[in-house]
Amino acid sequence: MPPPPESRSDSTTARPRVLRFAPAEHRVHRATATLMAVCVLTAGCLYLPFLAELVGRRHLMVTVHEWSGILLPVPLLLGLGSRALRADLTRLNRYGPHDRQWLRAALRRRGGRPAGKFNAGQKLYAAWIAGAVLVMLGTGLLMWFTGLAPLVWRTGATFVHDWLALAVVMVIAGHVGKAFGDPESRRGLRTGSVDAQWARREHPLWVHEEGDGGDRGEGAGGDA
Repeated sequence: MPPPPESRSDSTTARPRVLRFAPAEHRVHRATATLMAVCVLTAGCLYLPFLAELVGRRHLMVTVHEWSGILLPVPLLLGLGSRALRADLTRLNRYGPHDRQWLRAALRRRGGRPAGKFNAGQKLYAAWIAGAVLVMLGTGLLMWFTGLAPLVWRTGATFVHDWLALAVVMVIAGHVGKAFGDPESRRGLRTGSVDAQWARREHPLWVHEEGDGGDRGEGAGGDA
């Protein structure tokens, strides 16, 4: 019995997709983003007077802020059991001539931006935010456990923590803005696959490396 016309139409018009991320990577990103959001929101309740008055419960906000900051690296550490995540971390830490070309084109607002699975902007963001989290964690511990260091160290830690927190908020705002401007990129992180045409346009070197296959993708390799 032939399929109904609607099913036949759907099968012929379905666009090929490319596997990009493993489920473990989705879970790590979501957990890290949630903890980061809690850190930022509780920091706002501690430092912005109008939010402090609106929310109150300062001691609770301090406790939640401290523990969400301490737990921030945990999702990534647990995710290291995933082969796909480890492979993508390696890609994020490798830079080639195409990354310099991408940065030059981006700064001059030109096309022709060759990129592997991650473009140069994504690599720089990942490196910066990882370093910032480590610094925030270290300075936060000095502020939390006052017996760890003399007063002058704690004063410096407070200065670095506060100003770096402002920079983190600004960088994350830019990251979120870019994500909202690229629905297919968000869909890829949510579902694990992206439209093949989008992949060829935004990450041509990655697609070429994978043989430009329909449902293939290095990001969705084994999760063991």
